[in-house]
Order: sequence, then C-alpha cells, then structure tokens
Amino acid sequence: MADQTDAPTRFTGTERYVATDDLKVAVNAAATLRRPLLVKGEPGTGKTVLAHEISKALDAPLLEWHIKSTTKAQQGLYEYDAVARLRDSQLGDPRVADISNYIRRGKLWEAFTAPKLPVLLIDEIDKADIEFPNDLLQELDRMEFNVYETGETVKAAQRPIVVITSNNEKELPDAFLRRCFFHYIKFPDRETMQSIIDVHFPGIQKALVREALTIFYDIRDVPGLKKKPSTSELLDWLKLLLHEDLPLDILQSRDPKKLIPPLHGALLKNEQDVMLFERLAFMARRGPTA
Repeated sequence: MADQTDAPTRFTGTERYVATDDLKVAVNAAATLRRPLLVKGEPGTGKTVLAHEISKALDAPLLEWHIKSTTKAQQGLYEYDAVARLRDSQLGDPRVADISNYIRRGKLWEAFTAPKLPVLLIDEIDKADIEFPNDLLQELDRMEFNVYETGETVKAAQRPIVVITSNNEKELPDAFLRRCFFHYIKFPDRETMQSIIDVHFPGIQKALVREALTIFYDIRDVPGLKKKPSTSELLDWLKLLLHEDLPLDILQSRDPKKLIPPLHGALLKNEQDVMLFERLAFMARRGPTA
C-alpha cells in the first residue's frame, strides 16, 4: 500500500482563481483522503484550471494527461516501443540488449516516481472509451503497477494529488466513482462572477460590468440555445468591450430590435445560436400580432 502521509497545506484558492467554499472543502477532503478528486461541470467552469491552481497553491509540480477519444489507459502507465527496438536491432545498435531503453514512461509512472509530491491532472476522462476508467481502477487504488517487459514494479512512495475532470459526456462506471471524491462545479452565480471579473479586470467600471452581466445571463437563459456562453467567454467579451472602448449606452439601450449584443462572436459560437437571436430580433421588430 502506498504511504499515506499527512495532507499538504490546505487549498484556499489563489489570487487568480476564485474558489467557492464548497470547492475548497472538496479539494481539501480529497487531499486528506488521498482519493482522486473527480470534478464535473459544464465547459468553461474552471475544471482544468483548478489543477493548475492547486499546483501553484501547494507548490507542487503539475503533470498533465489530456485524454482523447483514442487514448488508452496503458499509455498512462508506459508504452513499449517494439518497432524502434526492431529497427535498432536491424542496424546493429547495442541498445537493443537492454529492453528498458524502449520503455516510454506515462504520466502515472512520472507521478508515482516524482521526487516531490505532484498534482496529476487527468483531463476530460469522459472523452475516452467507456472501459478507460475501469482499466485504471487497480493502479489508482493500489498506486502501483507492473512493467511486464522488465519485470519491475513501479510503486508510489506517496499518493499524488489526482484531479480528474469530466464534461459529463458519458456516465462513468460505479466502481470508478466509488474510488473518487466527487465535486460538481456549479455555474457561477452573479455575485461569484463579479468576484471573478474583479480578479481579471481590477478597477473595471462597475456600470459596464453590471450591464454586461445582465446581457450575459439573459443570453444563457434564452430557451433553445445550443451552447451557453461560459465564464472564459464572458471574460473574452469584456476584454473586447474594453479594447474597443464602446460607449456604455450601447449596452444600456437594450433595443429589442438589436438583441444580438455587440462583438457577439465572443459569446455565441455557432450559427444556430446566432440565427436564433436573429429570429428573436425579427419577431421583436414585427411586434405583437393582431
């Protein structure tokens, strides 16, 4: 069993990351239990950034494993490059005598053998095949695995801090969920969003933020919207509004004939949503039917 030493310094957020109280509790609980922290939430709620900020706050190295649809669990442990060994043998390279020269370490191996307790990010685990989480169960639970080609056992001296993110694209197996500490990041309410904006744009005009937030949340509430704008997209939009130095009255007018906000390309990211707002504007121009 891997050594379970005392939990590291408690996570309280950082200057650049506004963490809600329930998120702080989740991070510290997972660190205390040395269980993987499974973080879900809609895209743009700061799941991936959370691992970066935990790394900074705890002064721990960050290892990132970004999952794709083709990613296999074995790649997180190691890969044996048999093709390279065969090629070298044909060239008479003396390295072929030592098979370990052809073992490529994965992110879990790096995390298990890191000289300093690391934060391991397994990002967007739900992108992979449904069997992917099951294939990692034993290694994440026991914190060790065997390298069959060399006969060695790689064992973690202490459990790394593991952050696993999911966009909820598919259900994860129950056996995997039992081994994690779960937290769902809710989309920030207006007060929390104001705090996030203050971090990124200190001294920004309050009236501008007030109008921008009203428009932003109104857009998110539009029925039938295919992709709701995220926090990061709001920050991009505010940056553009400041850069273009648009008059505040453009936001305050709220002309029903111009429902699409200025610089809407930062908020609306597909043609269906743009067409939806154009239809709503058209209906507003026609007025109530007789």
